[in-house]
Amino acid sequence: MDPYLDKAMASAAADARGRIVSTIEATGVVAIIRMKDTGRLEAVVDALARGGVRTLEITMTVPGAVEAIRSVSKSLPEGFLLGAGTVLDAPTAHAVIDAGARFVVAPVLDAGTIEACHARDIPIMPGCFTPTEMLHAWRLGADLIKVFPATSLGPGYLKDVRAPLPQLKLMPTGGVTPENAGDWIRAGAVALGIGSALVDNQAVGAGDYGRIERAARLAIANVSAARGAC
Repeated sequence: MDPYLDKAMASAAADARGRIVSTIEATGVVAIIRMKDTGRLEAVVDALARGGVRTLEITMTVPGAVEAIRSVSKSLPEGFLLGAGTVLDAPTAHAVIDAGARFVVAPVLDAGTIEACHARDIPIMPGCFTPTEMLHAWRLGADLIKVFPATSLGPGYLKDVRAPLPQLKLMPTGGVTPENAGDWIRAGAVALGIGSALVDNQAVGAGDYGRIERAARLAIANVSAARGAC
């Protein structure tokens, strides 16, 4: 194949991934969905949408996750992004992409998963804990880096990491809540992964979708306010 054509195709693929990443950054909040009852998924998505969250991640821990992604991807309104989380290997990455996932998130760093996603022009966000892991992931081509688990680290950790490594795009997950969302943004996060503090399984079980909507509104408001103050 013509090397110039190869280069052009690679550039186009990177641009396509970049547009998706830019959308995730602009939204600022990725709602992580780990539901046992997928029958309530549509109502949860509607509540998140009313609260202003339009980037969703369905994890592989959800029963029938691949089919759930396939179903949701067909019904999401324009302007939404649907991704897959807890993706541990290349075959699973291909399966969720085939089902309609527009981005892939992993709790760990796996080079094969990064390669599989990039072969399909899909952004990948591997999970990393240490600066060494983060830089290695970045050099492998990670589009964003999921700082996980962020629960025991705190926003100051991000600020410390980005001081010598400002090129990293970090998305903390675990311990991120609507209430502390602004703290993570001010520390240098480009986006946030929020799970049970946003999609509360008790609220889902009780059919209290208003609680999910209010949490989404608070997260978006705190991200916006923090960005305005930076």
